[in-house]
Amino acid sequence: MAWTRRYEDPEPQRVNKWLAQSGVCSRREAEGLIAKGLVFIDGQRVEDAGRKIERGQTLVLNDDAQNLLETSLTVVIHKPVGIVSGQPEPKQIPAVRLLTRDALFGDSPVIPDFGSRLAPVGRLDMDSRGLLILSEDGVLAKAIIGPESELDKEYLVRVNGQITDKKLAMLRHGLHLDGRKLKPAKVSLIGDQQLRFVLKEGRNRQIRRMAEAVGLRVVDLFRIRIGPLELGELPEGRWRPLAAAEREALIRASKP
Repeated sequence: MAWTRRYEDPEPQRVNKWLAQSGVCSRREAEGLIAKGLVFIDGQRVEDAGRKIERGQTLVLNDDAQNLLETSLTVVIHKPVGIVSGQPEPKQIPAVRLLTRDALFGDSPVIPDFGSRLAPVGRLDMDSRGLLILSEDGVLAKAIIGPESELDKEYLVRVNGQITDKKLAMLRHGLHLDGRKLKPAKVSLIGDQQLRFVLKEGRNRQIRRMAEAVGLRVVDLFRIRIGPLELGELPEGRWRPLAAAEREALIRASKP
């Protein structure tokens, strides 16, 4: 069914921006739909990517636009150590190479090829393992890694070095990276030399650098959860498509 909504804000707004704010698609995706002639305002096709919608007007994405958006692929991978999340350097193996039929866990209507635009949504460095999302869904990417996202990420981290109450307190609140104070983190001791980190931000190699700042060295970093999405029983090196209900839950949980 075509997506239809009446615009009620007092000030005119660019169509692509409004669609992005409404959680329908990203601005880039909206511009692509406009270029394909799939967006209408009060029955007239929108032909200009800069077109603004005014109060009282009704915007419609036709069935073809809906089909394009609904077929945006997102996959969940259990990334092993030694695999890079995004663009590889020479001799490195990118995570997209894991997306083969043999590595599929369960069923998928689509097996991605090397021409897909799947990109990491919340990277894991090459020395880390666990839950990795690859997606061509701009709305989902914004929900997970956008500046206003409220999603937390959970990691099991094994370290070398003496763990003290003072160090745990510093990890939870009080560290600076790159001249900026970190947001409070939930850090707990859960076993012999093993910590649980729950973060709401993801700066470059953040957990490793936090550990180094208090005299600890990370020897294993395992991401097990992003918001409501858990790695679960997905075996290492395997992948599966993200379910529609999981996508909705991630987007819903990301909002303040």
